Amino acid sequence: MKDNVIKLKRPELRRYLVPINTASTQQLFADCLVIGTGVAGLRAAIEAAGSGCEVIIVCKKNLQDSNTWNAQGGIASVLGRNDSFASHIEDTLKTGCGICDRQTVEQVVKDGPGLVKELLDWGTEFDKSQDGSISITLEGGHSFARVAHALGDSTGKAIVQALIHKVKNTANITVVENFYAIDIITNDDGVCIGTIGQNARGVMEIIWGKTTILATGGAGRVYRETTNPDVATADGLAMAARAGAVLRDMEFMQFHPTTLYIAGASRALITETLRGEGAILRDVNGDAFMAGYHKDAELAPRDIVSRAILAQMLKTNSTHVFLDIRHFDKVFFSKRFPLISELVASFDIDVSKDLIPVRPSAHYMVGGVKTDRLAHTNIKNLFACGEVASTCLHGANRLGSNSLLEGLVFGRIAGREAFKQSGKPNSDMGLRKFRYDIPQSDRSRLDTADVLNSLRSLMWRNVGIIRFAKPLAETQEIISFWQRYVLDKIFDSDQGWECQNMLTVCLMMAKAAETRTESRGTHFRDDFPQTDDAKFKAHIEFE
Repeated sequence: MKDNVIKLKRPELRRYLVPINTASTQQLFADCLVIGTGVAGLRAAIEAAGSGCEVIIVCKKNLQDSNTWNAQGGIASVLGRNDSFASHIEDTLKTGCGICDRQTVEQVVKDGPGLVKELLDWGTEFDKSQDGSISITLEGGHSFARVAHALGDSTGKAIVQALIHKVKNTANITVVENFYAIDIITNDDGVCIGTIGQNARGVMEIIWGKTTILATGGAGRVYRETTNPDVATADGLAMAARAGAVLRDMEFMQFHPTTLYIAGASRALITETLRGEGAILRDVNGDAFMAGYHKDAELAPRDIVSRAILAQMLKTNSTHVFLDIRHFDKVFFSKRFPLISELVASFDIDVSKDLIPVRPSAHYMVGGVKTDRLAHTNIKNLFACGEVASTCLHGANRLGSNSLLEGLVFGRIAGREAFKQSGKPNSDMGLRKFRYDIPQSDRSRLDTADVLNSLRSLMWRNVGIIRFAKPLAETQEIISFWQRYVLDKIFDSDQGWECQNMLTVCLMMAKAAETRTESRGTHFRDDFPQTDDAKFKAHIEFE
């Protein structure tokens, strides 16, 4: 360990997933290419374009398909009279369990109020108090009410709508939907010069960029149980790794304590703001149990609540616990949480008399592509922001509602830095023809749908909320076996590339989790339940 870093060797990876021949591939050109259309990508595009760049922003499916759009919870910022930057900073550091970067935390927290005001000016429909100010609520881990919401429990949607409106009214931003970015392209000097992907017509296309901003979001879909949409398949993490980027803190996946548990239905987030408003967690016997696990009970940090729920499920031999909001005023609930109200009603749950069945699910990738405080990666002309990036804001565990804030802050920084790096708009990019060929594999072909289903179950079982040495080692053996028969193939569909990307990232997640023989934040080793600052007050990096 040196400079608080434990270094691991990145697994050997094929440089590109698909063959490349610039002579026969259609091409687009941009000063700044942004990959991803969540809060970070949209804000980055707006900033770069406002500085003078010609921007192309691409997304895997539609503009609305992102973790941001699905975010029920709010955005944390110091907006209350009794609150302070110092308090928000300390809450973030405390939740991060010793490995946050203080300067990054201070930067993000202090930039927050101005960026929230900017969103308001751009049309974000924040919920208001009677005096006309933005309404704020208390969430777990926060010392003061500081979480702003919009449209009740649809904050992410409201923010994205405002940002999309701004993007569409900015002349020098071109939006390309249904573009699957497959790989980051680098030149012989290792400098990022764009991406290759499949466009909406199913045709390979290269987009050259003087600078590229990676804002592809998270990796929740590597788990069987997740709150994330279908697009969150770790693509950005994998393509960055293949390009030579350093990945950091891959063992830290945050599990949201409360997702709706209905057998046979996909998991749906039940925001922790319900607990902030007074919802009570009860087990299948009807007993409130959180006070027995933490002094803050329902308002404890997410990792603690998730493990408490799991422990109570094991203790009561059940598949779930319940959220009790029967004491809420039903009219207040439907107005304050319209999305959740509609969701539970669709399953015939009457919240005035019925309990809401919930259990934890994978929610947020804390680790990611290593960046500095200016969103630079170790690859020249490649920047990263949002959930795909590891900025050291969150440390080992994200404080609730800090993610939208981080996306705004680092999206703006990335856009600004990309413009500076791009130089004079429309200048020569120094491109050249090249090709990359991949030999045909003579190994058997596995069914990628079967591999993906098995991989998600394996990750949930062995690299989930509670971890042990032997299952972590076995997970790496199993993934390595699948990799031999999947990573050597050439695919021409989303499912094939997703399978390759997820296998790549899952192996690093399992390896990092095995390496960290302690418990810290979202990473809990039942065989090493104590925090070991002497050895592991550090980051684990793949390089």
